Amino acid sequence: MNDIITQLNDVLWSYVLIVALVGCGIWFTCRTRFVQFRMVGEMLRLLTESAVDTVKGTKHISSFQAFAVSVATRVGTGNLAGVATAIAIGGPGAVFWMWLIALIGSATAFVESTLAQLFKKKHRDSFIGGPAYYIQQGLHKRWMAVLFAILITLQFGLSNNSIQANTICGAMQEAFGFSPFWVGIALASMALFIVFGGIQRIAHVSAVLVPLMAVGYLVLAIVVIVSNIEHVPHVLKVIVEDAFGFGQVAGGSIGAAMMNGIKRGLFSNEAGEGSAPNVAATASTTHPVKQGLIQALGVFTDTLLVCSCTAFIILISGLYQHPELNGIALTQQALQSEIGSAGPVFIAIAIFLFAFSSIIGNYYYGEANIRFITPNQKVMTVYRICSAGVMVMFGALASFELAWNIVDLFMAFLTACNLIAIMLLGRYAFRLLDDYRKQKKQGIKEPVFHRSQLPELENELECWE
Repeated sequence: MNDIITQLNDVLWSYVLIVALVGCGIWFTCRTRFVQFRMVGEMLRLLTESAVDTVKGTKHISSFQAFAVSVATRVGTGNLAGVATAIAIGGPGAVFWMWLIALIGSATAFVESTLAQLFKKKHRDSFIGGPAYYIQQGLHKRWMAVLFAILITLQFGLSNNSIQANTICGAMQEAFGFSPFWVGIALASMALFIVFGGIQRIAHVSAVLVPLMAVGYLVLAIVVIVSNIEHVPHVLKVIVEDAFGFGQVAGGSIGAAMMNGIKRGLFSNEAGEGSAPNVAATASTTHPVKQGLIQALGVFTDTLLVCSCTAFIILISGLYQHPELNGIALTQQALQSEIGSAGPVFIAIAIFLFAFSSIIGNYYYGEANIRFITPNQKVMTVYRICSAGVMVMFGALASFELAWNIVDLFMAFLTACNLIAIMLLGRYAFRLLDDYRKQKKQGIKEPVFHRSQLPELENELECWE
């Protein structure tokens, strides 16, 4: 079974998803006039002001909290275990392709999150939305919306959570010798407590964990890189040479570097996958573009900062050339070679924070989409137990290869479904961006959107009165 899934993944990723992801990213980058580069200053301003709003304790889900939940799912095992796997299989050149998919993918992230805000619906103290909602309201294809909802629930709410648990248990066993079974029991218990508290509890926990884990890991990585600053030019040279086949060190081909870099890059930053829009829709904001810009910044935060830190630590150590090391064990051993025996311990703690925050964020993606399919609370209760309980335990006890192969398969189908939708609906995001820029040029500091500005959609938009 594992071999069959591996072969299917190779076909999908080699011939379909890479072309689609890169093609869409380039199109959105050009059509938005390089929004991810030209409006970085505005992204930072919006995020900072939203963080202040969060501290004030407003009841709604702020843009910063929505950003934190989405980064919680992005900044997880993909940044530590996923980067290590990409380098071990695809060689150092995989890092270059991770960077590329992030640079162009951030435009894709902007489009999908702007659409999620546009088509969001009211839901108790916050909002609810995502690809399933904009597929139904924008394309009027209920079957496609339900298909997406099922796929993302299988991918994030179930199989992705098994990856997070698998990596946490591997890190804890490597650092402390803890039994995966008992670590799994502890993880499942904590996750169940949080997810039964709903999006408000998830958002508050993420708003605390995400800054803590990201800043701590970045500080350590900077210390390692600065102390080995003389090796940085060589590392950059190896990455570029290997990416274009001038000196493959581990992967053996350009194709291996490209496929693994893009695959693990997408798993890490999720741009185009259709996951982050589910939480982007929950934010209360005055214009859909605001959250689109903030979510585009999340891709940079994930790949260009956190993933790059892991890559440099591994490449500086030189341990990526050891075929017996892979996944989180490679990252732990690489850090141990730089800071001593504290390395595996630090990574175990970091991966716990990274992956646990991903578990609760992943859970919410499934919840939002199950609510789209059915309001039945019994179904939701069963899902909560399966996502935060059963699948966490499965990941704790499953093999490394099987867990990753299942995730890659669902990710391929999920991404294909979302890319079709945002390509068809992207024109609305472009018009919203033009409106936002126009209002900014008129001196309006906080642009406002009203659904009457898109008369052909006025009856389809529940919010934005």
